[in-house]
Amino acid sequence: MRYSKDHKQATRQRILEAAGRRFKRDGIDGAGLATVMADAGLTNGAFYTHFSSKEDLVANVLAEQLRAQRQSLDAEPSDRAGLEAFVRSYLSPEHRNQFADGCPSAALLDEIARRPADTRDVFTEEVMGVVDDIAARINPTDVEAGRVDALTVFGLMVGTLQLARTLTDRQLSDRLLDRGVETALKLLDEVAA
Repeated sequence: MRYSKDHKQATRQRILEAAGRRFKRDGIDGAGLATVMADAGLTNGAFYTHFSSKEDLVANVLAEQLRAQRQSLDAEPSDRAGLEAFVRSYLSPEHRNQFADGCPSAALLDEIARRPADTRDVFTEEVMGVVDDIAARINPTDVEAGRVDALTVFGLMVGTLQLARTLTDRQLSDRLLDRGVETALKLLDEVAA
């Protein structure tokens, strides 16, 4: 039985979403294809219709999720208030607690660094889209000039979220998130001045 193009695309999307959650929950190397496909409600045999390898899946998941993160940022107002809303949402207890549905950078950065160059290239290209959106809000007339500042702010946010997720003391973790917001916003004010 042949499936329509829409059905194939919907199935691919289910695999990407299931893999994204599973990778962020168990790690890339800890997530087997059989588990990912079961999470998507599919058999293993359907996998190779959509992806050439697990590494191809990893690259596609990273690209898809970073694009979604960029769309989330783009949905905010394009002014300082929109950037502040993004920072506050990113460094929130809700985002900390929902790592399987959160930022792939905060959940997988250490593993991405050990992936093949092609996967790291996909990550770099897509994360720079997020960073350039932040940079455009920092310096609307010269995105390139704001790029390193945006990378610094985003790096602060990712590292703060990673550490907050690791701490077993919830009160300390909450305080770290609060200070991360405060520090990121202060840094944004400094670089925008």
